[in-house]
Amino acid sequence: MRIISVISIIFIQARETVMPYRFYFALVQPLLTAVLLALASPSTAAEAINIYSARQEALIKPLLDRFTDQTGISVNLVTGSGDALLARLRTEGRNSPADLLLTTDAGRLYRAREAGVLQPALQDLPVALVPGHLRSPEGYWVGLSMRARVLVYAPDRVDPAELSSYQALARPQWHGRICVRSSGNIYNQSLVASMLATQGSEATQQWLQGLVENFARPPQGGDRDQIKAVASGQCDVALVNNYYLGAMVQSEDPQERAAAAKVRLFWPNQQQRGTHVNISGAGITAAARNPKLARQLIEFLLQDSSQRWYAEANNEYPVRDDVPASALLQSWGEFKADQLDVSELGRLNAAAVMAMDRANWK
Repeated sequence: MRIISVISIIFIQARETVMPYRFYFALVQPLLTAVLLALASPSTAAEAINIYSARQEALIKPLLDRFTDQTGISVNLVTGSGDALLARLRTEGRNSPADLLLTTDAGRLYRAREAGVLQPALQDLPVALVPGHLRSPEGYWVGLSMRARVLVYAPDRVDPAELSSYQALARPQWHGRICVRSSGNIYNQSLVASMLATQGSEATQQWLQGLVENFARPPQGGDRDQIKAVASGQCDVALVNNYYLGAMVQSEDPQERAAAAKVRLFWPNQQQRGTHVNISGAGITAAARNPKLARQLIEFLLQDSSQRWYAEANNEYPVRDDVPASALLQSWGEFKADQLDVSELGRLNAAAVMAMDRANWK
């Protein structure tokens, strides 16, 4: 109120003199700015969280609405591709309005940490909430849900006894029988990075050469397209994330459901390191104006009920060991998951891309 009174006095003086109004406006402008900042005080502006999300709105907003209902804290959501959101954060720098980055794949979270757009605000989250291998060791990000890179196959053309591991897909028996999306896809890059971490560069390069030679067609489309290609007979085996198959099983599109019914899921590497897994996750931005609220939201997303919702709505696995998977995921059976620190998927991403290029994986 004191600021407003001063402004009123200045304008009264302006009317009583011949001094131009622009002179008085120059005096008042800083005071107007102060008034606007006061109006945007913590009592109004701070009770909101701004999120940049690579997760589609339909797959996250119901949970955010539930968070708002329970806490009274509003959430502003901006969605986009993971790479585009990271580029936006880098461009905005300290002026970014985002408090939280929510994205898919540990590789993207690692890139965000390397770009300096996240802060180490999650170090003391209990390991009981997020296992150590599914989080940044320095506290820059944590996993919120887990997905597996599985094999889908045509049961009328493939005996599951023929399947065993990712490495076995490079054998001559699979020549012209494998479908997969492009090397530009980060899910494939992370799979190759996991091979580099566990098998070494020489063995991984040999595997890549054999795998590429066994492609049934040039890599194209997304994971659903690979499943459809197996169902239509264009190939016999495909590499996909498990939740894409789940989405097709539950799809409202009868053609997608029909395609999903023609394939089966196989868990690779059960006799070795386990099936390759990745995460969707979140980190608090370096520019966050509301880091405490952002952390509160992350803790909410790790609660039992939120983890169950993730499993049901997204066909992904909870990161918490004490929360059961959805009925559909349970119907696929239990599996041994790779315990590799998913930070390695980001650290080795560049090496994975170069190895894929050398193998001519387009």
